[in-house]
Amino acid sequence: MPEKLLSIEQNNPEGDWRDAKAEFRKGTICYSAAPKNVTYLGLPNPRPWQPFDADWKLPPDWKQTILKGMKERLQKYRSFRLFMEICVRCGACADKCHFYVGSGDPKNMPVLRAELMRSVYRRYFTLTGRLFGSLVGARELTEDVIKEWFYYFYQCTECRRCSVFCPYGIDTAEITMMGRELLDLIGCNINWVLEPAANCFRTGNHLGVQPHAFQDSLQFAADEASEITGLPIEVPINRKGAEILFVMPSADYFATPHYYTLLGYLMLFHEIGLDYTVSTFASEGGNFGLFSSHELTKRLNAKIYEEAKRLRVKWILGGECGHMWRVFHQYMDTMNGPADFLEPPVSPITGTHFENARSTRAVHICEFTADLIHHGKLRLDPSRNDRWNVTYHDSCNPSRAMGLLEEPRYILNSVCRNFHEMPENTIREQTFCCGSGAGLGTDENLEMRLRGGFPRANAVKHVKEKHGVNLLACICAIDKATLPTLMEYWVPGVEVAGVHELLGNALVMTGEKERATDLRGEDLRGEPTVREEAARE
Repeated sequence: MPEKLLSIEQNNPEGDWRDAKAEFRKGTICYSAAPKNVTYLGLPNPRPWQPFDADWKLPPDWKQTILKGMKERLQKYRSFRLFMEICVRCGACADKCHFYVGSGDPKNMPVLRAELMRSVYRRYFTLTGRLFGSLVGARELTEDVIKEWFYYFYQCTECRRCSVFCPYGIDTAEITMMGRELLDLIGCNINWVLEPAANCFRTGNHLGVQPHAFQDSLQFAADEASEITGLPIEVPINRKGAEILFVMPSADYFATPHYYTLLGYLMLFHEIGLDYTVSTFASEGGNFGLFSSHELTKRLNAKIYEEAKRLRVKWILGGECGHMWRVFHQYMDTMNGPADFLEPPVSPITGTHFENARSTRAVHICEFTADLIHHGKLRLDPSRNDRWNVTYHDSCNPSRAMGLLEEPRYILNSVCRNFHEMPENTIREQTFCCGSGAGLGTDENLEMRLRGGFPRANAVKHVKEKHGVNLLACICAIDKATLPTLMEYWVPGVEVAGVHELLGNALVMTGEKERATDLRGEDLRGEPTVREEAARE
């Protein structure tokens, strides 16, 4: 029951915080990576183990490996050394983390989570730490410290909310990413990150969907969109010479409610006559490498640009995905760029030059669609979404990392007549995370997901009680996968949808048949359909 998870202890723990004693309890941890996935990705120390084992089977030289890796990264990344040095422990970030709010664990305060690594940095990489040890907050690197790193760095979704409030601009997510990267060096990683990454190299997408199954899935979606609209909707696949390569997260053609977003894409592209193609090789927009290491991020991101070059497209259009856009706009140019074999993106419909994408040559679907609406290129009937009272969740990576704040709202206000914002301190740059990002959206971690997602759910509950909100819209595949569970637990009666699902409902297409149902097959007027009546029986 929700009341159980609301019993949050805020008492100070006994003893010194530097005593590394992580409690590995089911429901609060993710299982370790399967050896086959570690091997497939060429990562070190593949072996069977689990976090609750006493012996983690670390390599004999694990300590030297970690310290060497730390030294290399301190030399390579100026930000890493800076973040290790400048924190004054003012506590401005302390209550900004959804995991601290939901769990009450002091080591989930961003300042203290970072201190888990900073204390080791002091011991081995500062003169005062080597001379005075614990007197200056330094501590030895032990196996218990490694276990503590694993426990808490995999209780951070890298959402960066804490960074918004840091007076020194410390990006705690970068510290978490560095901690996970160091843990990778000795084979301490989780399966919910490495299996999708391995699948992406093996089949082109996180879910391991084979090329023929990918084609079948898209053809099925095109057929359903045709049935809904009465129009001959098609999906071009691996077509060389198209103007645009469209890349979406694999959940869009595999999962619910993502699938309805896919239907919205296909209807939109048909209506405007977009010259595009999708790819079986680049059949994944997401990048789980971001949750493991910079090197893995770089390897996965390169696939999209390699395919854009092979298919000879002009630029890339990306679907509703979160971390895909953080990789594109914060890392791509350094890791894989420049993408000078592509052209600066220009909308073939409106002529708009997307100057913000001049470097990456990649445009977000919400930017593209908002531009179409702004120029009057779409006919919309927002009354088709009258059954929904909508609020919007700013997915962390598109909002804080990319600044994509107004475009989704512009679309929603154009396709819905009942839109309500959550409280100001829970949206836009200050948005609360879903609690399941950065590879933590797995079922064995469910208690921590529900705890971490509580602040977001609480804001949804507020607008449900005040405005009767029954739909939470978002533009992140991970959010669409995990928010339904969060809503079912904390705010029953609120469903989850993508922005382009609602666009597809409202889109009045040229030559379409009279539409009686929305993309979910539910009556546009809110009356029970044959499908719903059969389900009740």
